[in-house]
Amino acid sequence: MLTSPALSADTPPWSEHAIREPVDQATLVGRLSKADLEALIEKGREFFEARFTTLDGAGRPHATQAIIPTAHRRPVEHDFQRLAGPDANACASCHNEPITGGAGGFVGNVFVSEGFESADFDTLDPQFSNERGTNHLFGAGLVELLAREMSADLKAARTKALKNARQSGEPVKARLDSKGISFGFLTALPDGSVDFAGLEGVDPDLVLRPFTQKGVMTSLRQFTVNALNQHHGIQPDERWGARWTATDDFDRDGKAKEFGEGSVSAMVAFQAALPAPLETDPGDEAWRQAAARGREIFADLNCESCHRPHLPLDSLAFSDPGPLDTAGTLRLGDIETPAIYDLSLLDWANTLPRDDKGRVLVPLFGDLKRHRIADQRQSALGNETLAQRFVERDVFMTAELWGLADTAPYGHRGDMTTLDEVIRAHGGEAYASAKAYDALIEEDRSALIAWLKTLRVAQ
Repeated sequence: MLTSPALSADTPPWSEHAIREPVDQATLVGRLSKADLEALIEKGREFFEARFTTLDGAGRPHATQAIIPTAHRRPVEHDFQRLAGPDANACASCHNEPITGGAGGFVGNVFVSEGFESADFDTLDPQFSNERGTNHLFGAGLVELLAREMSADLKAARTKALKNARQSGEPVKARLDSKGISFGFLTALPDGSVDFAGLEGVDPDLVLRPFTQKGVMTSLRQFTVNALNQHHGIQPDERWGARWTATDDFDRDGKAKEFGEGSVSAMVAFQAALPAPLETDPGDEAWRQAAARGREIFADLNCESCHRPHLPLDSLAFSDPGPLDTAGTLRLGDIETPAIYDLSLLDWANTLPRDDKGRVLVPLFGDLKRHRIADQRQSALGNETLAQRFVERDVFMTAELWGLADTAPYGHRGDMTTLDEVIRAHGGEAYASAKAYDALIEEDRSALIAWLKTLRVAQ
């Protein structure tokens, strides 16, 4: 893996640039060796922890935080603020608990909105923004690989149904299942159209979007490109560069080509390679016994209907860019050969269990599906006013429970301080489980918490 120098040879080593050597995307081709992958991961960590400065292009005086390049209607008063951002110097400013790549406390909450492309966001009013807690990124590469395989399964079912409908001249109803998860059904019609009325928990394009609490981000690459602009005012070339905006300095801060494709790839590799969280031994016999009982209670309460203990993964080969990356990120069609980050080269990946078919069993305690989690009986987890990407306000992605013990506080906004609170807050499809939890004797509720507290981020 080669890097191209960002700074001139006479730049002193004490320069306040945070980005000193960007990664050359042209060097990232095919399956990387273990040494090259580890070097790229380390470079990605460097960027993830870098405290970006104005010398790097931090700030965006004439651009909004919109994911679509959008100019400000008026000059910003402050480069850094907790409203429109930039609101952090480094990714690790928020993703840091218990270590880099982890979650963030309440103070690290972010604000998301659908209105950034049409109005400058300068208020915390809930009619303009939703406040969200920072999620951890451990196991993120496995999550994206699962989403890619599951999306392919759903699309294959649609293709088969359309073929059968054309051949038979009759509507064909097809179940949409992947890895034991049901996403409802579709009806393929002979004229080539599709009725998605029976669809559940996924968009009509049948692409699983496993990132963010609403499940609206497709890939780590998309997430990274968005976040660099939104939170830091660092604008990746693959979206804010001349190809899409006719200028290399869209935010007019005097810094052209602020973050190249290869540097984004390094950050993707770092996040994709973060180890999967583990179910740990608490080391205390009383705790161990309580946790064993709590694990049984978790199943008895039907929590596993959404929080699936594991999902099978066929391949650990993480291609970047991926098959689902689209305009605004580097895409497969933009390069001759994608890089392959083979996660099986990493020691932690080989400790994961496998099934009798050799598939990796990813222990995420999730299903990569959206569910209605609030209703009139219990609305605490559906307290947002603004819909995001046309996902209804009381519908959220199932939260993966791995790493749960290291990610307090809880809830989408991070305003619930205990696991007991967030369990009781479940409504909608999980209301019956929450009520059953409430009906348990105190000893059994405590045992469930004991088990949940063994789900730790790998350190």
